[in-house]
Amino acid sequence: MGVRSRLLAVSTSALPHRSLSVFRLASVAACCPTSRYRSKLFAVRMASTDSSAPAPAPAPAPPPPPPPAHTITLPGGAALQIVAAAGVSEPDFRNAISCALFKQWLNNIQSEKGLLAHGKMCLRQVQIQGVDMFGRRVGFLKFKADVIEKETGTKIPGIVFARGPAVAVLILLESGGDTYAVLTEQVRVPVGKIILELPAGMIDDEKGDVVGTAVREVEEETGICLKLEDMVNLTAFLDPTTGCKVFPSSGGCDEEISLFLYKGQVNMETINALQGKETGLRDHGELIEVHVVPYDKLWRITADAKALCAIALYEMTKRDGLLPQTISREVSK
Repeated sequence: MGVRSRLLAVSTSALPHRSLSVFRLASVAACCPTSRYRSKLFAVRMASTDSSAPAPAPAPAPPPPPPPAHTITLPGGAALQIVAAAGVSEPDFRNAISCALFKQWLNNIQSEKGLLAHGKMCLRQVQIQGVDMFGRRVGFLKFKADVIEKETGTKIPGIVFARGPAVAVLILLESGGDTYAVLTEQVRVPVGKIILELPAGMIDDEKGDVVGTAVREVEEETGICLKLEDMVNLTAFLDPTTGCKVFPSSGGCDEEISLFLYKGQVNMETINALQGKETGLRDHGELIEVHVVPYDKLWRITADAKALCAIALYEMTKRDGLLPQTISREVSK
């Protein structure tokens, strides 16, 4: 073995496996008298070990589909574009624009007392922002409406939480010469509190059975069975220009409430049986406890707008002699 070969053998003993392979190729190439063979060996090894070449660029992602949109023509020929906000699916969008809540809002805005009635304002666009389904129907709907005052170009605040019409009942029970009001204690997550309020509920069907809904809600929330003919619609005494409804939060919500009165006579056993009674549709998350309070203290112990409005309407209609004089003698529970 020559000196050069001995040096190569000694120097390779300390190299790692990968370096050793390269070194052997280099040794063979160095000892080869043919320079072309030496160049080919180095070219092959360099091509197989070179990892610095850039990876091919990934294919560009396809552009996102455009948001769902729909255009309708308002009376007078104006086109209204309805679009979906980011995150609103096509099925939710279609449910929103075809639901009773949205149709009623469009009717209201175009009615005789509506925002578009006198031509001073225009509706340019509606953006559907959120849909909550109650089974197969739209329960809650949130959207933004671009309403513009034509003369100044001012944009009117137009965030809408739509939940539709509702009912509430002021139940007054006379016993032993005293008058009592029936309230329900309910968990109200939106305000983060437990509230004492009138028995109430949303009108679920599109037929708008207001009285029937009021009777049904009283039975579900208190266990009291009322008769349709004993119900007095307090809001019906309002001027017709009001729509004979009350709007508790018209700055952000479309809810309109019909307030009813029921008066009956009971014994104290009935009052005691109602006090603290647990009711509600538990499978719907209703955790309700019934409270019976003296009527003359009602206005101070509840912050419920429905109750306070009902008290005002009851006292005013009674003062003006508008209420029927008959009182139901039977209260089923």
